[in-house]
Amino acid sequence: MTAPDHAHVAACLRLARTRGIGPVSYHRLIRAHGSARAALDMLARGREADRVPPIDDIAREMERTAAIGGRILVHGDPDYPPALAVVADAPPVLSVIGDAGLLRGRIVGVVGARNASAGGMRIAQSLATMLAAADVTVMSGLARGIDAAAHRGALPARRTVAAIAGGLDCPYPPEHARLHREIAEQGALVTEAPPGTLPQARHFPRRNRLIAGISLGCVVIEAALRSGSLITARMALDYDRIVFAVPGSPLDPRCHGSNDLLRQGAVLTENERDILRELPSGPVPPPLFAPVPDADPIVAEMAENTPSSPRMDAQGAHAAVRELLSFAPSSVDDLVRRCQFSTATVLAVLSEMEMSGLIDVLAGDMVVLSSAPPA
Repeated sequence: MTAPDHAHVAACLRLARTRGIGPVSYHRLIRAHGSARAALDMLARGREADRVPPIDDIAREMERTAAIGGRILVHGDPDYPPALAVVADAPPVLSVIGDAGLLRGRIVGVVGARNASAGGMRIAQSLATMLAAADVTVMSGLARGIDAAAHRGALPARRTVAAIAGGLDCPYPPEHARLHREIAEQGALVTEAPPGTLPQARHFPRRNRLIAGISLGCVVIEAALRSGSLITARMALDYDRIVFAVPGSPLDPRCHGSNDLLRQGAVLTENERDILRELPSGPVPPPLFAPVPDADPIVAEMAENTPSSPRMDAQGAHAAVRELLSFAPSSVDDLVRRCQFSTATVLAVLSEMEMSGLIDVLAGDMVVLSSAPPA
């Protein structure tokens, strides 16, 4: 496989930056029209033409990325993370600075509390050091606490990747500017955001999704019951990744969420051997991510009755999606982001609702409630 040419990257980036086009819409347009250029030609002829960014804006983003030593990876690029490439909502483009080759190997996400205890940070750093020594790359989100400890543990072996919410040139939090620079020099930084993007709250779910999708497994250390770390763990489950959890004191609220993951079946983790025993030897090929057609009915029933399972019942999915819909257009990607169900489940529900006449599908993957009830 050869690296994509400049014009192809520019077309993919332009389509990805088109207003109202998210990952799911992007891939559907590519499948429907064969290429990003063909999809852009279709949009240019329709009412959505004003949503497509000027080519000059795309050229400036590419130049600015190159100027800071970064590189744009489009879906299908040889260095695009293979574990991420097979998921339904894989980001169309990623910006990377550092060793992009790290994204192709065995990667474990390590996440946890920002206000972590000294013991929690010591465990995170030790686990990261030992995993890196076993040629496993450690990925985290460059946040305070557990994230920073994990990065520092793997940094000496040059085996750490940081997923960030803002642009490659926008370190966050500010006190991690030096760590940001060291990871760029000795590991890799990856983001969906263009250069100059300052991190905002709405950007962090994408950062968490990168950790869940690029990694083969996710380790949770000290997570409260309502925390971003648990959201990342749920995303990992949605992608059929292995979730690991380090047990903590029941007296510490920072451990209630991670202990609850253990109660629900996460792999109890005390050292790196517990992780290495369960981790696949490399990126898992696509067939293992597809649903098993003839799954054991007892196992399926157990999964559906587990509160944390991503395979929720169909009735609940229909109700959740219906609640998000209105007579004002909503993008399919926005529904996927706001819904607790998997991308595949949301798309299946929307297809059923369209066939039943409950919704109308508009250009640009926008959906609205049908103005007239079905007969």
